[in-house]
Amino acid sequence: MSSSQQPSHPLGPFKLITVNTAPDRAKRLIGRVVENVRDKYTIIHSANAADIDSVAALVREHQPDILFTASMWTPEESQRIQQIAKDIVPGLKTFALPQGLQVERGPDAVVEYIEEHLPGLIEG
Repeated sequence: MSSSQQPSHPLGPFKLITVNTAPDRAKRLIGRVVENVRDKYTIIHSANAADIDSVAALVREHQPDILFTASMWTPEESQRIQQIAKDIVPGLKTFALPQGLQVERGPDAVVEYIEEHLPGLIEG
């Protein structure tokens, strides 16, 4: 295999929890990302927390590798959510979508943004 080829099997599996007040939208968008990157990464969308209060219980239950906060959260809220999760799973990889991305640029921009940043998050 030459160094320019993809590895023969994707990295992972990585368990992902999303924190999004619109669970169906989270599932749909992450489903697109999972499909688009499946040759590189195996990502399992384990759960979605629809509010900050349910983050701790879901993180304890699912022990995720990655947590994404959606673009409806302020930077402060995203930071709080990430801290709650990291207190339970040290070393958890977290990612916050920029506030307003979904509203301002739509679902395609969200998928693009995640895919652009995923290699750095997973392999970085």
